[in-house]
Amino acid sequence: MSTATPEVLVHPDADVLAAAAAARLLTRLVDLQSHRSPVHVVLTGGTVGIATLRAVADSPVRDAVDWSGVHLWWGDERFLPAGDADRNETQARAALIDALGDALPAANVHAVPGPGDDVPDGEAAARAYAAELRAHAADDGLAPRFDVLLLGMGPDGHVASLFPERSSLYEANLLVVAEHDSPKPPSERVSLTFPLIQTAREVWVVAAGAEKAPAVARALAGDDVRTTPAAAARGQERTLWLVDVASAAELPGADPAALAAA
Repeated sequence: MSTATPEVLVHPDADVLAAAAAARLLTRLVDLQSHRSPVHVVLTGGTVGIATLRAVADSPVRDAVDWSGVHLWWGDERFLPAGDADRNETQARAALIDALGDALPAANVHAVPGPGDDVPDGEAAARAYAAELRAHAADDGLAPRFDVLLLGMGPDGHVASLFPERSSLYEANLLVVAEHDSPKPPSERVSLTFPLIQTAREVWVVAAGAEKAPAVARALAGDDVRTTPAAAARGQERTLWLVDVASAAELPGADPAALAAA
């Protein structure tokens, strides 16, 4: 079970949040590579998630990372054809992966498969991704030990594609599941499950915007996972919430003036 008590870091706005998250991620990668390789990172989509990747690409510190020793995964994906503009992978390639070029081997980029002859539906994609995870598993598990797992959060409190009141919230055996009725289009998605998410060494939840404030407050108060799935986003060694002033506005004791100066 994940035991890391959440830490909350508040940033002035979404742009600063993305830049700070990028700097934090690059620093963490450099630190990790001083004593371990390979390093496994789980990426997220969304406005702030992709802005974070873009900031990584723009940072000169990116050249301090040995990208040949970094493996990239995704916490969830829209079940759409490869190259579709709405896929998290497609957006991540445009924001960061293409800019890294040959520094990041193609074999280190582990995308969730889209529809195809061998992948007719979300269940097949979930099985294929679980097999890819097993192929890179740590000696003691069914998947890599993720060093940093990034998650965005929706206004309804969902993370990855684990939505309120869905049976996938309670999946205890599968590492990857298909979601056929996402309340946010497209309806067909593939997602890591909490049993896998919670094995990550560090889980970072990134959220910005006033519309996220109620869910941020509920999640950090330990709300029921049925109504606020993000409450179950915990890492083994660290759980970090990277938020902006607007999304932190409903936290207990929040002082808008003090937060704005943070």
